[in-house]
Amino acid sequence: MGGGADQDRTGDLLNAIQALSRTELQPHREGLTSYKKRVLSSRRIWFKMGTVMAAPRIVVVGSSNTDLIVRAGRIPRPGETVIGGTFHVAAGGKGANQAVAAARAGGAVTFVARLGADDFGDRALAGFKADGLEVSAIRRDPEAASGVALIIIGQDGENSIAVASGANARLSPADVRAASSEIEASRAVLLQLETPLPAVRAAARLAAANDVLVILNPAPARPLDASLLRLVDVLTPNAPEAEFLTGLAVRSRRDLSEAARLLRQRGPKAVLITLGAKGVFISAEGTEALLPAFAVKAVDTTAAGDVFNGALAVALAEGETLLEAARFASGAAALSVTKLGAQPSAPARREIELFLRSAARRGGN
Repeated sequence: MGGGADQDRTGDLLNAIQALSRTELQPHREGLTSYKKRVLSSRRIWFKMGTVMAAPRIVVVGSSNTDLIVRAGRIPRPGETVIGGTFHVAAGGKGANQAVAAARAGGAVTFVARLGADDFGDRALAGFKADGLEVSAIRRDPEAASGVALIIIGQDGENSIAVASGANARLSPADVRAASSEIEASRAVLLQLETPLPAVRAAARLAAANDVLVILNPAPARPLDASLLRLVDVLTPNAPEAEFLTGLAVRSRRDLSEAARLLRQRGPKAVLITLGAKGVFISAEGTEALLPAFAVKAVDTTAAGDVFNGALAVALAEGETLLEAARFASGAAALSVTKLGAQPSAPARREIELFLRSAARRGGN
């Protein structure tokens, strides 16, 4: 009898949370909303009821690849063949990696992408479903193969990658507009540059028009015009990408500060420059900090940046400050480099929380 009553109360609680997520938790619709202002400053806005927290809705627009991975003693020089190593096949692609990372970190993720009508596409779709992604916005393309990435990983964990984009190169603004209702209802939209810029721009415009937080990971680096950057709330280049976008050599703390300042002048409200084992540099109005990385033994750094971005989107969508969100994302990225493969290395929420608590007890980060 008591158990039935408990179940009824739990059901009522979950219904209340779902109702909140459709109303009070939705961003307000005026200019740079109070929601986005608070996410990019210091105030929490995520609502918790007891120990239950509603998963924030996040839309990821981007690429999906199958990674063909060879571990070798070192990465070959041009024209050189390196014998030995092991071979693995893993799901990858920057968009898919970030979508899976966000889902495992606690987000309710819709993935907007294009796959070939082939075996690689079938496997990718099955993997997304297994991770709980909403896949209704994924298009199957009968005229292009699914994307493939050839990856060589050295003993030090560094990698070299070549990508055949396939169906990714055919993702269109129409594909994005077909997911307009999901974007309008989300708390954050996460973008990268492995798909055509018109699709990226369409997603950013739609999100910005509905006062949804726009996070752009400008990778791989390519020229970006001011019209796109003005739509971006949070820009997350790594150091080489920051150099490409600004024309500055990024070698010191002062260089990081200047590069971030130049990028923010072009539109983004916040810039996070990821520095691998050196941490992440954070720049926003009233905030500038270098957050050290967590010390771990790297096995494969392939997806560290993608895991960082996926986890960052979740933390910001939950209302964490930039510093808190960056620490959460850094912990997720640190865990990811201890495992082989892109999506297989993305940690679950519980793993991230335990890692961060353990690091705090040790006095790390």
